[in-house]
Amino acid sequence: MPASCQDIRAALAQCLQNSDCVLIERNKPSDCLRYPLSETLPTRCQQLKKGYGECKRGLVDMRKRFRGNHPVALSVEREGGDGGGQLYAGKSVADVEAGVRAAEIEKEAGRSE
Repeated sequence: MPASCQDIRAALAQCLQNSDCVLIERNKPSDCLRYPLSETLPTRCQQLKKGYGECKRGLVDMRKRFRGNHPVALSVEREGGDGGGQLYAGKSVADVEAGVRAAEIEKEAGRSE
C-alpha cells in the first residue's frame, strides 16, 4: 500500500480497537465499518473512515496522478502545529502576501514624499 494512506489507516485501526463496538459489543472491526454498526462509532472514527476512503479514492484519481495523494499529517494535527497550507516558492501564501503588501506600502510611501 502506498505510504500516503498508511498513517490514516493505522489511526482508523487504533480508533476501531478502542471503540465500544469492538471492546464492549465484541464485534469484529470489519463489521463495525459496515452500515448498521458504523452509525454507532464515535465521530472521530467516522471521520477517519471517510478520510481513508477519500485517500484510497485519490490513488486512482487521474487528476492527482502527477502530484499524488497528499499525506495525512496526523502528528502535526496532534501537536497543534501549523496545518501547512498552500506553498509558493517554499513559503506559505500568507507570508508571500504579507511581503507583497509591505512592498506596496513602501512604494506608496516613496511616491508621497
